[in-house]
Order: sequence, then structure tokens, then C-alpha cells
Amino acid sequence: MKLHDISRRCLLQGMGATCLSAAFSAHATSAKSTDERILVVLELTGANDGFNTLVPYGNDHYYRLRPRLGLTAKTLRKIDDMHGFNPSMAGFERLYKDGQLAVVHGCGYDNPSYSHFTSAGYWHTGAPNSGEPYGWLGRLADAIDPALTPNFLVGVGERQSLSVHAARHVPVVFDDPEHFDRKGLYQSRRLLEQGGGPGPGASNASLAYLEEVAQSARQASQQVRQAWSNYQSTADYGLISMDLPKVAAMVAAGLPARIYHTAYRHNAFDTHVHQGETHQRLLGYVSQSISGFMQDMQRIGRAKDVVVMVYSEFGRRPAENTSLGTDHGTANHMYLVGPSVRGGQYGQALDWTTLNADGNLSHTVDFRRVYASVAQDWLGADSTRLLRGRFETLPLFSV
Repeated sequence: MKLHDISRRCLLQGMGATCLSAAFSAHATSAKSTDERILVVLELTGANDGFNTLVPYGNDHYYRLRPRLGLTAKTLRKIDDMHGFNPSMAGFERLYKDGQLAVVHGCGYDNPSYSHFTSAGYWHTGAPNSGEPYGWLGRLADAIDPALTPNFLVGVGERQSLSVHAARHVPVVFDDPEHFDRKGLYQSRRLLEQGGGPGPGASNASLAYLEEVAQSARQASQQVRQAWSNYQSTADYGLISMDLPKVAAMVAAGLPARIYHTAYRHNAFDTHVHQGETHQRLLGYVSQSISGFMQDMQRIGRAKDVVVMVYSEFGRRPAENTSLGTDHGTANHMYLVGPSVRGGQYGQALDWTTLNADGNLSHTVDFRRVYASVAQDWLGADSTRLLRGRFETLPLFSV
């Protein structure tokens, strides 16, 4: 039986009660069309241990393979008779029981790589073992915005993620919005900031294009700084916000961006050694920040327009290692969050009785099925063309 077939019952039992313009536009409270919908993608770098995130406490094999790292049932935030969230994840528990969080079990791909760099590249491109040069979010932007609205695609981070690399769109990439501007030597700063116009090279198409890109970059940096300067919120993002307040500031300001990518940085989830308390603390940060972000979206009237997707480049092995940590694995959970998400559990739980030669579990859901669902059912793209193949969608959205 598929998990989403039984999760509705569990959910019911657990439920309580476009270029940057100088003037920002107001938005409707609810999504009227796909043109208003926003996707925020959050990457948990380093390979999050999904088994200690959403713990299969009803499976005896979990405790046999993790005699010291296994989390006891009485400490968990239970969502059904098999699974419970890590004790630190009060925000995720609340979102799930409110019907605003979907869990997709067993996500992965064939012939998995245990290299962080390689596997992250596969997830960034949505094309494992293919050599695809463009990111899946970049291709998605090209597909849903053929008019090439400037600043439609945003990456928040120290450097540009491959996921937002596009053939046609130029993503806006920044780290600190307060100091977001074009970099260059001191002597050239005035030219970079003010621009010189096409000048005598106006008839040269290449020079005109470069000036157009430079002007767009100047406008983007000015608007991002202004949006951040104007942003004020009472939402509680916790101690580590994972850049989500920066995304909230851009949404609140009415920027045309509809696709965002950010990350919990620096391979934080690569928990080979003494995983227990560190991992629990990291999950608490993630849970609180995402919960705070959704509260912020509700505050500004955009909650129904926004979906957050959470993923990691692979999971961890079922068995703990001798250093009280976990080593590189394969299949993992993916999460989707928002009022427009049809909450519950999807996919098929992993078979803990059958391990491969590396001591790992085989995935049950190709992660591109989730990408296809988001691209097609949330943002209205042709997922078959986008992902270079047909991947069956999941009923993840209620709109």
C-alpha cells in the first residue's frame, strides 16, 4: 500500500482545530493562477540523515542497526504508528498536523554516487549520470518565463548554485543583501555603479548586450538592497535562519522572482562523527526557520502562493558507524511545505530487511518524480520536456 493512501486517515486523526520595477506591487492573498506562485528550494548540504529526521520507530530493524544512535519512541514527535519527527522538530510536527507538510519517502536515483560533489550535481541538474550543463531550476525558469523577465530566478548563497544555471535567464545571486553590488577594482567602481551607456559602440550588438546585462545587474542590486532595508518582521526564524528572511524580504517587496534557491551551507549535515546532539541541533534550526518563514508568508498574505521544497544530495547508511555517526547512504526523504501542499506521506517506505553490498537501502521513488510534480502541478511547466523524460507525478498539491 502506498503511504499517501493511508496518510490521509492519520492526518485527519492528528489535525488540530516581473522585471524589477521601481515601484513594488501588491499581491492578492491567495494564488489566483500559476503566475503568482513561488517555489523556494532549500538544500541541506552534506547529506542529511533522514532516518533520524523522520524516525521509523515502528521498525525493529532501525534499532538493531542503530543500537546507540537510535532515538527512542518516547522522545519522538509521532505522526503515526510508524514514524515520528526528531524531538527538536516542533515546527515540522505542527506543520504536518496542520496539513501543510508532505513527506516523500525513499527518494533517490539509479546507480547512486556517494560523492557529495557528484550527487549534488545530479540533484542540481535533475539529470543523474548525464552531463547536463544547466540546472533544473534554470531550465524551469526558461520554460515558464520565455519572455525572460529580469531577476525572475534568485540564488541566495556565497556562490551560484548549479541548480540556477540557465541557458537564457541570468539568475540574481547574492549573499549579504545589504552589501549586494557588483565587485571590481576601486578605480572601476564608479563605472560599475553608474554605467556609461552603449556609447560609440551602440551599433555593436555584443557591446549593447553587455551594457544591458550591466544595467540589469545594477537595478537588481539596488532593488535587493532596498527590499532588505525595508523588511521588518516579527516572525521567529530561530538561531540559524538559512537565509529564508532574505527570501521573505524579496517576496514582501513584490519582486518578480518566482524561483529561489538557498541552502544550509558548508556540508553541515555530513555527520560521520558523534552525530547525536549535533544533528538534533541542526534539525531544530531547520524546523524552526521553515516554520518561521511560513508564518512570515502568512503575515504578508502570500502563504498560499509559496511552496518550500527541502532536499539533500543523498541520505545516510541505516547502520551507525564506530564513531557514533553515520556514513554516506542513498535514499532519503524530501519535504514540501505550505498551505497549498496536500499534507501527508507519499511514496513507499524503505525495506530495512534488504541491504545492498555497501550496506545501503535501495530507493523507492525517483527524486525526479517530485521535481516533475513541482514543475508541472505547481508552476505549470511541461515536466517531460524539462526533465528530458517522463516521470509520474505525485498528488502533492491541493490547488
